[in-house]
Amino acid sequence: MGMEYSGILGIIILVLDIYAIVKIAQSSAEPLWKAIWIVLVIVLPVIGLIIWFLFGPKG
Repeated sequence: MGMEYSGILGIIILVLDIYAIVKIAQSSAEPLWKAIWIVLVIVLPVIGLIIWFLFGPKG
């Protein structure tokens, strides 16, 4: 994988993580759970994003 592809992939992951954090903050979940999800997405950007997509707060 060339340097330009890894840079583009990093930007895509960053954008998706920001999207996830905004959606988590707007959700109706309790503040503690929001904080836990946000920390998970920040600490584990790719895995946290996948876990949030599968199990995160809906709505």
